[in-house]
Amino acid sequence: MALNIEYRKYFAALHWACTGTRKLERLLLRFTSPMEAWKATKQHLSQIPGWDRDDVEAFTVRRDSQDVQRHWEYLESAGIKMILRPDQAYPENLSYIYDPPQVLYVKGSTTAFKREAVAIVGTRKASHYGKLVAGGLAEDLAGRGILVVSGLARGIDSAAHKGALSSGSTVAVLGCGLDVVYPRENRKLLAEVIDRGAVISEYPLGTPPNAWNFPARNRIISGLSLGVVVVEAEEKSGSLITVDCALDQGREVFAVPGNIYASTSKGPHKLVKQGAKLVTCTEDILEELALDTLFPRVAQPSFPGCTGLTPEEDKVLQLLEVEPMPVDVLAAKSGLVPGYLLSILTFLELKGLVKQLPGQNFLRVGTF
Repeated sequence: MALNIEYRKYFAALHWACTGTRKLERLLLRFTSPMEAWKATKQHLSQIPGWDRDDVEAFTVRRDSQDVQRHWEYLESAGIKMILRPDQAYPENLSYIYDPPQVLYVKGSTTAFKREAVAIVGTRKASHYGKLVAGGLAEDLAGRGILVVSGLARGIDSAAHKGALSSGSTVAVLGCGLDVVYPRENRKLLAEVIDRGAVISEYPLGTPPNAWNFPARNRIISGLSLGVVVVEAEEKSGSLITVDCALDQGREVFAVPGNIYASTSKGPHKLVKQGAKLVTCTEDILEELALDTLFPRVAQPSFPGCTGLTPEEDKVLQLLEVEPMPVDVLAAKSGLVPGYLLSILTFLELKGLVKQLPGQNFLRVGTF
């Protein structure tokens, strides 16, 4: 069903003025169109089931402070598209979940939703190992043409988006309005996601990142995806809310094993005990989703970008692990004198194959 521009303008204004999704649903059920609802008197608004005097007052105060046309022009000038459920661009996967969002605000490409997608989520307090795994899995999935979905949070989410952007595209689902940058340090990453994929939210502009927004946001992350991969999560992590949503929606759940002594391994290990698919490589995900033949691995060297490696460089790469290794330990294992070893590590770092951490600790930039 094609919705005309007037319907969209008044819907956007109503969504901004209402104090909650359920309030908006009841408002739209009471009137024949968003325009009629916008122009309703206080007397008519007070007759809406579930609306009390405070709801009517809050709505009318916001309504009277907003101009419908100006609000719509602001959306357009900000490059924000509004997708409603009847629209062809509305993600098909979301149509079938419980409580699908009535509206999605999108900044970036709306065609990304047409692709097969996998979500990667996890703790905000990610270790180097967790970030490396999340980024590696995302890079490989995106490089094969699969959309990577996450929530733009600190830690695992950010690592997943960055990994996907290095080889393909990604979608970030926010728990705030699209004009709110959260967390603030992800401003640059947010811009990159918009440029190479899309950022979406069901919340109207100006909505702050309230804690209660994120559990609802998580159902969209899982709803867009065929499966959810958990990389590091505490036993009572918000990421496990995404898992619950995925299970309710009939999506597959995957878990990456970690250090048995780390609190952030408790979540994934518990999921494995409960039947989640254990993941050690991208193939584990694709085989479970029956996508391995549709999205085969692209032939590449053992270490991406490592054309013309010297024997010593290759030897050092083979010895390095995905956990930080002190240079003196690496020198003992390789038999190379520290000065020469440091020069090799510098060249490997310039090639993007090695990362240096504080205290002369080095780790390999792994692939999956």
